[in-house]
Amino acid sequence: MRDLIQIATASSRPKYRQIVDEVLAFIEKGTLQQGQQLPSISELAGWQGVAKVTVAKAYEELRQRGAILSQHGKGFYVARTDIRSSLNVFVLFDTLNAYKEVLYHSLKEALPPDTRLSLFFHHYDVEQFERLIQNSLGLYNYYVIMPHFNEDMSAIVRLIPTDKLLVIDKAIPTLQGEYAAVYQDFRRDIFEGLQAAEPRLQQYKKLTLVLSQDHFQFVPDEITHGFYDYARQTNIPCAVVDRFDTTLLSSGEAYLLFADWDLITFIKAVREKGWKLGNEIGLISYDDTPMKEILENGITVISTDFALMGRTAGECMLNKTTEQLPNPSRMILRATL
Repeated sequence: MRDLIQIATASSRPKYRQIVDEVLAFIEKGTLQQGQQLPSISELAGWQGVAKVTVAKAYEELRQRGAILSQHGKGFYVARTDIRSSLNVFVLFDTLNAYKEVLYHSLKEALPPDTRLSLFFHHYDVEQFERLIQNSLGLYNYYVIMPHFNEDMSAIVRLIPTDKLLVIDKAIPTLQGEYAAVYQDFRRDIFEGLQAAEPRLQQYKKLTLVLSQDHFQFVPDEITHGFYDYARQTNIPCAVVDRFDTTLLSSGEAYLLFADWDLITFIKAVREKGWKLGNEIGLISYDDTPMKEILENGITVISTDFALMGRTAGECMLNKTTEQLPNPSRMILRATL
C-alpha cells in the first residue's frame, strides 16, 4: 500500500487532487477492493512527504463522493467500487468553423448522454493555449487537445497526465509517453490526394497552393512538405504563395485554397471574369463541409473524415486506449476541377 498511492512533486496538479485521482483510479481498476483499508492520514502524509492537511482534504473529498468511509478509531476504508461518474471532458480547439462543428457533434454523439463537454478555443495564441490548459488541470477526467501550431507544443501538453490526454487532428511527434491521439497525416494526405486528381490536373498548365497567412486558418507545415513532394514527381509546374490575391488568377491554371474567405473571394472573381470553374480554371479546397458539397455544383476537396475522427476519439476515451491513430483522408472530385 505504501507504494500504491504516489504523488508527483514536480506536477502542477494540486497534491490533494493527485491523491483523489489515484484512489479513484485504483478503485475503478479493482486494485482497491470494497472494504479495503487505506493508509491513515499520518501514514500517507509521512510516506509522500506532504502535509497532513493535504491528505485530510483528499480523504474528505473522497468521503463526500461516497468512495470511502471513515470509522472512528479504525481508519478509512473503500466504501464501494461502483464509482464511475459521468465523463467530464475538457475540449480545446483552435477556432470554430464548419468542419469543427462536425467533429464536435460527432465526438459528443459517441460519448454517453451524461457526458459533460466544456469547449474552449485558443485562436492560435500560444499563451492562451497554455493558460487554458494550466487553469483546467485536475478539473476534468479527459482532455481533448487540438494543438494547431507549427511550433512544438509538447512541453505544454506534457502537463496533462497521459492517461487523461487525447490529442486530436494534429500529431505531436515530440510528445513522449502512452497517450491517445486521432490525427491527420497531412504530408501523406495532400500528396496522395493530388496524386488521385492527377488525370484532371493534367488539363491545367500550373497548380498553386495558397497558404492564406492573412486569415484565421491554420495550415500545418506538413501540408507544404507534402505539396512539394507532389511537385517533384509531376510534370505540372507547382507554386506556393503565402496569401490569396485576385491578381494571382490566370485562365488555364488550378488553385488549392484553405480559408473559406479566400474561397468566396476566388469564386466571385472567377464569375466576374466569366470563366467556368472546372474548365477554364480549377479549384481545390481543403477540408470538406456541407456547404462545399453544393456550392458551384460541388467544390473539389481534400479532406479527412471529421465525423469518423470524432467517433474514433470518443471510442478511445470510452475504452481508455492509448493508441495513436491516423484518420483517413481522400480527394473528393467534384465540378470545380
